[in-house]
Amino acid sequence: MALRMVRTSSFRAVAHLGVSRVNAFGTSALACRWAAPLGPMPNEDIDCKNLESLERYRSFTRYLRHAEEAKSKPVWWKTYRKYIEDTDPEHGAERVNIGLPHCRPSRIREARERRRLLKDNKKNVELERATRLRTFKIPLDRVQEGWEMSRGPSHIRRLADHYGVFRDLFPMAYFLPCVSLRISCGQDNSHQVYYGNRLTPTEAKSAPLVHFEAEEGSLWTLLLTCPDEHLLDTEAEYVHWLVGNVPGCAVQSGEELCHYLAPFPAKGTGFHRYVYVLFKQQGRVDFREDARDSPCLSLADRTFKTVDFYRKHQDNLTPAGLAFFQCQWDESVTDTFHNALNMKEPVFEFVRPPVYHPPQVKFPHRQPLRYLDRYRDGKEHTYGIY
Repeated sequence: MALRMVRTSSFRAVAHLGVSRVNAFGTSALACRWAAPLGPMPNEDIDCKNLESLERYRSFTRYLRHAEEAKSKPVWWKTYRKYIEDTDPEHGAERVNIGLPHCRPSRIREARERRRLLKDNKKNVELERATRLRTFKIPLDRVQEGWEMSRGPSHIRRLADHYGVFRDLFPMAYFLPCVSLRISCGQDNSHQVYYGNRLTPTEAKSAPLVHFEAEEGSLWTLLLTCPDEHLLDTEAEYVHWLVGNVPGCAVQSGEELCHYLAPFPAKGTGFHRYVYVLFKQQGRVDFREDARDSPCLSLADRTFKTVDFYRKHQDNLTPAGLAFFQCQWDESVTDTFHNALNMKEPVFEFVRPPVYHPPQVKFPHRQPLRYLDRYRDGKEHTYGIY
């Protein structure tokens, strides 16, 4: 009887304690819910019932300016950007422009020029007749030249940001490629390098033909590197080609610091980026410390970091041109590893072994009627799962 009374009293005490904790939790939750905000809530001043009274933005530029001003205003609540900055302090930090100064063309002047061209084209009878008869041909060279002179550098920069080129080569920095690179690969120079197009290692087997517009007496440095290819260090690169003190656009007359090596993306590692960077020199630079023995067939000697190379010569080098392509493994990579680099080819791809089947018997017992399908030769379709 005494034991039953003790047990009943203990159960009542535990139940009372649980109820009191629940009441305390509910009271604290209600207190947090009822607590007044530390400041005005977002969009509190907007009258949702009278949306016609809101200010209308006549252009995207004006809307963007107001959005930037609203984003920079301090708020009392913790924003998503604040959470990200706490975990990654460098997130959203402003990057530095390390390239040549670029004057953005006036949009008003461009619009006036476009309207003038439209008026002249409407008055051109021969142009109207060629357009009507579908014999009009657009000169693509003039279109390419106009694009390079107007929106080309900004578009190339956006492409490089999309592919992570600046992030991996120049951390916390970027540049506008003001100098256009025309790079032709292959035996007949029929394969062009643009901004992220795909080429095969066979097509880029030999040194390319590089052309760019340069002033007379100017000096340049051309670099070809791959930020995805290093076999041991994910933060390092392999330099494939480095030519310094290039007079004008004559790359073959420059000082070859590291001879050309064909791309060798390892099997099973997907697409690799191969980036051409053109630097403009302030004068002649002494590259004796950066020169490699020719031929340089050691991957340890080809280990490279573009940002370290730039920091070392940043007083004399300024990034001016950019082009890059992607490629993945093909049969020529095996030849490069075995013959050029004299090493075993690394393979990061799982080769699944063939399906094992027991030896075939003449009179199979308790086997399906499609028993012989598993022993057929060739790539004929087999039905069923064994």
